This record gives sequence, structure tokens and C-alpha cells, in this order.
Amino acid sequence: MSEYVLGLSCFYHDSAAALLRDGKVVAACQEERLSRKKHDAGFPSRAVKYVLREGGISPEQLDAVGFYDKPLLKFERMLSTYIATFPRSFGSFRKAMPVWMKEKLWVPSLIRRELRPYKGPILFAEHHMSHAASCFLVSPFEESAILTVDGVGEWATASFGVGKGTDITLFKEIRFPHSLGLLYSAFTYYLGFKVNSAEYKVMGLAPYGKPVHFDRIMSEMVHLNEDGSFKLDMKYFSYDYGLTMTNGLFSEFFGGPPRKPETWMTAREFDIAASVQKVCEEVVLRMVRYIHKETGLTNLSMAGGVALNCVANGRVIRETPMKNLFVQPAAGDAGGAVGVAHYIYNTLHKRPRTEGWTHAYLGPEYEDDEIAGYLDSRGIPHQALPRAELLRTTARLISEGNVIGWFQGRMEFGPRALGGRSILADPRDAKMRDTLNMKIKFREGFRPFAPSVLADKASEWFDIDCDSPYMLLVAQVREGKRTIPAVTHVDNSARLQTVTRDESPLYYDLITEFEKITGVPIVINTSFNVRGEP
Repeated sequence: MSEYVLGLSCFYHDSAAALLRDGKVVAACQEERLSRKKHDAGFPSRAVKYVLREGGISPEQLDAVGFYDKPLLKFERMLSTYIATFPRSFGSFRKAMPVWMKEKLWVPSLIRRELRPYKGPILFAEHHMSHAASCFLVSPFEESAILTVDGVGEWATASFGVGKGTDITLFKEIRFPHSLGLLYSAFTYYLGFKVNSAEYKVMGLAPYGKPVHFDRIMSEMVHLNEDGSFKLDMKYFSYDYGLTMTNGLFSEFFGGPPRKPETWMTAREFDIAASVQKVCEEVVLRMVRYIHKETGLTNLSMAGGVALNCVANGRVIRETPMKNLFVQPAAGDAGGAVGVAHYIYNTLHKRPRTEGWTHAYLGPEYEDDEIAGYLDSRGIPHQALPRAELLRTTARLISEGNVIGWFQGRMEFGPRALGGRSILADPRDAKMRDTLNMKIKFREGFRPFAPSVLADKASEWFDIDCDSPYMLLVAQVREGKRTIPAVTHVDNSARLQTVTRDESPLYYDLITEFEKITGVPIVINTSFNVRGEP
């Protein structure tokens, strides 16, 4: 008899469900992809239905259900913080409490209701343990250092640990309110972007500026220790008591109020973004060097929202003693669903690990006749082509300057499009970035696009000597190869995805066809959505 474990994450942002069968992920999906509500935080009822359907089981056949954090511990932290910062915290307290009283404190009964007639155990892992399990237990490493960094879980905002076999030991943590993720989110807010949603825009904005505020931030706002731990001077922040991330002293520090969303940006905003990005990188590098010093390990597994900062990840590989890096592709809260499921199966139940992840194609897929039926119902003209002709035709269309919607196989788990649900275009066309940003994606013009490159050609075009299958590393475009302006950022960097034939045969063969026509083994790859959509 197979053993099934369901992992759940919800009620903060990016809710998700993941199903294991005998320790292997059968399916994992974010709720937003099915509800069409970006960063959907509600109970992942649609995602649960999908993963159970993919597993061919009903709720009563589950052996265990896991939840990715401990709500009572989180509630304790919130109450302690509200009391410590009263009366300034009263507005935030009044807004937060109804949701906790109605929903967040009653997670076990809510799970029972949603999973009727399931009668088995419901287990809770601490937030950072779920993150740690989500990266280490699915990594290719038998033994690894572990670093998890995010906004905040229950109390922890970063955890340092070691994984060996099926065991995970977290030996050090940084605690709220001192948080690298919340620091980055505070700057995201100040720069006029949406918190818990648009931090990657700050990362994309940073290369346009100079980190002129770095030294002052590190001397007055962030007090960093040799072991990677740090304290924030909380007089500049209001996230611990208020409904905004920063306060008047933060505005004074940078000489003006927060930028209003959608207004014009100047060198001032570029420099602030560059400064906080450098702070983030330096803190992460110091954390990683400390973990290496303490453990002597050269494998590193990372998760937590800050692990999606692919510029910092690139520097970890280049500038620290770590030789091998695995970042959970759904490094944010969605990945906690995978983490808690593996923690239950492998660590608590002491079941052996299965082979490590080699791809993130874990979501729904559709048969050709389902797709044809949908297109017919909408009156959309379509044509079915044999595989070879499909590849030749699509590659030719891309090479001629067309923008292609590429929908094949299973949907990706995590925030990156990886050739399952992608918009593809020609990286050689300098105008293509503006065309995609303004006419198709309807998003800010400064935002770069990522290249998908054949894995066996990646090191010829980029300064990288490892795979980047989940688009979570940034590398420089090699000097003699700067003929791909549409995927080359202003600092000559690119956030690349390496594609292998084993993991994505159709996509690999498409890029190969494009290379036959153009001599370039690379296509632009961006997510199959417009701004504001999941």
C-alpha cells in the first residue's frame, strides 16, 4: 500500500498544496494559478482538489496532512509585539485580530472541514523547518548546509542548519523584528512597489543605480555581525507596530517621502534600490561564509523568500567556499507545502529519501483534445502540427520577430515560467524587450527578461559553470557573446534558465531548432501572464 502525505501552506501569501506518494512529489500547485487571484492567501481548496485528483485518491486515503507553520506560535509573537509597541500598535492590532479570530486560529478544524471525510493526523512544522525541508530533502545532497531567509515565520526570520540523510538540525536563528526579508520589503514599500509581491522589481531596478547609501545603511540602520546575524535599528521602521513598513525617520534618512506607486522614477530611486540590493547580498554572503566555517560543508540548500534573490545567489556560488547550491524553485511560502510533507514523511516517519528534484513541472497538464475543445468553444482558429513541423514552424516564427505563447506539458511550481507556460521571443532583437514590456505584459519598462539557454551551451554564452534549471542564478553575458540585447540587463547580467533534453525535451528541441536558424542557442522566456495576474 502506498503512503500519501498532503502538505498545505496558506493564510499569509502564496497558498499551495503538495502531495507525496511514497516520498515522491506527485503534484504541487499554487492556489493562485487556479483561482486567478495573484498571491492568493486563502485555503488552497482548488489546489488540494487538483493534487488529489493527480494522485488518483480521495481525502480519506491520505495517511497524514501537514501544515507549514505553527499558528499559535505566530499568534504569540504578534500579541507580544502588539503589547510591546502599544499604543502605536492599536490600529494594526484592530485590523489583524478579526482574521485571526475567524480563521487563522482554527486551522485544524478548517482542514478537517475542507478534507472531509479525512480522519487522520494533522501535523504542524515550524515555518523555517518547512523551508529547510523544502530545500534539503528534495536536493541532490546526502549532506548539506541549510540557509533559510525570509520576512518572518513564527519568530524566526532566518535559520542556519545542517541536513544529513533524513535529519535536519537548525542550530542558529535570527528573530523578529530583525529580518532581512522585511528590510528588503520596507525598501520595496518606500520605492512605491507592492510588499510581498514586487521585491523582484527592486532587484531588477538596482543595476540602474549606484549603492551610494550602502555605507550609511550599514552604519546607522543595519548592524551586521561576523556570524551573519544582525540587528536593525527599529526607529526607522513601523512594520512591527503599524500598517506601513517605514516611518518618518526612514523618509528623513533618504530625504523625502515614499515614492507614490506608478509615478516616474529618477536616479534617486535607482540608487536606493542599488543600495538595499547590496545590503542584501552582503548579509547573505556573510551568513553563508559563517555556515561554511561552522559546518565545513560545501553543499548548500536554500529556501525562504530571500532565496529568490538570484543576484545574491549568483554571488554565493562565485564568492563563497560553497561549491554546490540547490535553491527550492518555490522558495517562498508556497514551497512550505512541499517542505512540511517531506518533513513528515522523511524526518518524522524516518522513511528514506527518493531521488532529488531535477525539474519543477509539477502542476496540471491538458490533453490535445481538451485544448482543441477549449479553442473551438471560444471560436479561436487552430491547427495541429506533427512534432517536427511544430518545432520548425515555431522556431522560424520566433526568428522572424514574432512573440509566441508556449503552452505544453505540466505547469511549473514556483514563481518562474520554465518552458511549460511561457511567452517566447528572439533575444537578438534589441527592441523586443520594449515590445514585450509595453505591448504584451503591460509592465514597467526597466524590467529585464530572462534567457532560456541549452544547458550544454550555457558556459559559452554566460560566465557560469553550473546548471541553473530554475532561473535562480544571475551570471554575466560573456564579452564576445553580447549579441542578445533583449536578455542582457543594463549591467550585462542575465537571470538564466539552463534547459536539458532529459527534463524538457520539447522545449530543448525548440531552442535547438532556433539555434539551427540563428546560431543562437537561446530564447527569451517570460511568464505567460500580464501584469497583475498570477
